[in-house]
Amino acid sequence: MSYRKVNYEEVEQVSSAMHFLSDPLETEQVGVTVARCDPGWNSKPHDHTDNDHEEVYVLIEGEATVVVDDEPVAMETGDALWLPPESTRQIRNGDEESAFVLVSAPSIGDEDGDEWLLSGFAG
Repeated sequence: MSYRKVNYEEVEQVSSAMHFLSDPLETEQVGVTVARCDPGWNSKPHDHTDNDHEEVYVLIEGEATVVVDDEPVAMETGDALWLPPESTRQIRNGDEESAFVLVSAPSIGDEDGDEWLLSGFAG
């Protein structure tokens, strides 16, 4: 089989919001999480310095704030936010439910000199 499929609603929810899809999809280079945030929900502040993963947060429903290095960034449906590994980040949800797709991956070049092939990427 050349693909893997999973419905995030069938993946156990962690921290009352997060559905981590990388394990059931058996990904090797990318992390994917769906976060369905209840009103007033906050994630734990964290960074990805230890694994050198950059992240992109895409808000697909509602409004929320992502605090990046103590700076609040207002997000509305359709906004995407790139975060470098060393930045501390925290989702702070407002009075209504919101939903994010969070994507993480290691930086393009690694210590072994291998690089991801990006040429010809059609998106």
